Amino acid sequence: MIVVACALIDADNRVLLAQRPEGKSMAGLWEFPGGKIETGEIPEESLIRELKEELGIVTQADCLAPLTFASHSYEEFHLMMPLFICRKFEGIPVPKEGQRLKWVRASQLRDYPMPAADEPLIPALQDLL
Repeated sequence: MIVVACALIDADNRVLLAQRPEGKSMAGLWEFPGGKIETGEIPEESLIRELKEELGIVTQADCLAPLTFASHSYEEFHLMMPLFICRKFEGIPVPKEGQRLKWVRASQLRDYPMPAADEPLIPALQDLL
């Protein structure tokens, strides 16, 4: 399964995390916003769509920069997840799917329990920020 994730970075160099809501798999864990790539989409298109659906923000493909990726085997499936960074977007992120949001310093990312696939992405963000 291929999903795409985004490290939204604000003017204070904080990263936005979203907490998975009750009723979803891995509820309560914190993750980078994003989601599944739909048929016919390239990763950037998928991320633009997901950010609008999940957070109500708008960005463009040229505002997304690939940073790293994760490859992780869960019991039921294998996940490949590219992580993009985005510093330029329109709007203020709001939780549109029942999730909680939190702006976090890169040095504090390990303080938030995350899905196993998200954890390997943290060092690249800490090095960047």
